[in-house]
Amino acid sequence: MDLLMAGGIFALIFVFVLLFFTNRGTEVEQQRHVARSLIRPEDDLSIDVMRRRKPEQGQLLSALYNFNLLRKLEENMWQAGLYIRVADILLIMTLLFGGGLFGGNAIFNDLWLALLSGLILACIPLWFIRFRRKRRLKQFGQQLPFTLDLIKSSLEAGHSLQRALQVVVSEFADPIGSEFRTVLEQNRIGLSLPRALEDMLKRVPEEDLRLLVVAVKVQSEVGSSLAQIVGRLSEIVRIRQRLRLQIKAMTAQSRLGGMIVGALPVIVMFAFSLIQPGYTDKLFNDPTGQKILKFAAGSDLLAILSIRRLLRVNF
Repeated sequence: MDLLMAGGIFALIFVFVLLFFTNRGTEVEQQRHVARSLIRPEDDLSIDVMRRRKPEQGQLLSALYNFNLLRKLEENMWQAGLYIRVADILLIMTLLFGGGLFGGNAIFNDLWLALLSGLILACIPLWFIRFRRKRRLKQFGQQLPFTLDLIKSSLEAGHSLQRALQVVVSEFADPIGSEFRTVLEQNRIGLSLPRALEDMLKRVPEEDLRLLVVAVKVQSEVGSSLAQIVGRLSEIVRIRQRLRLQIKAMTAQSRLGGMIVGALPVIVMFAFSLIQPGYTDKLFNDPTGQKILKFAAGSDLLAILSIRRLLRVNF
């Protein structure tokens, strides 16, 4: 028992130390490193900008990378603004899984609950990356209409597109400022501006940004008034965001109902445990009751996920 607790504590301490040392360095230095890592020749458009080089950590990681698992994880990390190695994330997940496995076995004394505890702790880095990615993309989308207005004003004042992007970098904070700073770094190194914007679209897969990238690419090929196009894009982006908020408001009642229905069994069981403690003892002490409780928990989780999937609107 003491050995298991010591191993879990050591794993947690090691994870915190690893996170501290892998996040050193200023944000500007990280952006410059990103820009230089993404640079590629103009004629080699088939290279995935999210993968600079193949992993060198061994055959297992190379096999996972060939199945696009590590590549997808790395893309999500870049989209979340986390510039650390994939191997470090895998090491953190392994240590958390080991700590959850030992802790779950020590607390519950059950193999399946110990495995469940290990899987839950191992998924914490993935949930954190997903949370950071979603929040960063949301902030980017909120800043994009104002960015388009500023680009339009700069172009109408007679500035070039590069100068307009420099104004955006100086006026806006992360993530708009950092992403356009990376674009300017790539352009300064030698990458064309349309290609640098395409690379930014892969780092920030925002549908509204795709309109700007297409507009700049068309303008560079055929020539047109970019200021008018950007102004029109700003209006379109605001309309799309207003429509997205309306859909979210219309489905709020259904989403809240799904949350209440999903949490209702837990609330009822907790209430019965307070009113009559012996009523739920068989669920936790009897083997058959434990199986029923596990099946009910899995069914409830599946119902919550199904309701979330049904209420998801793609447009």
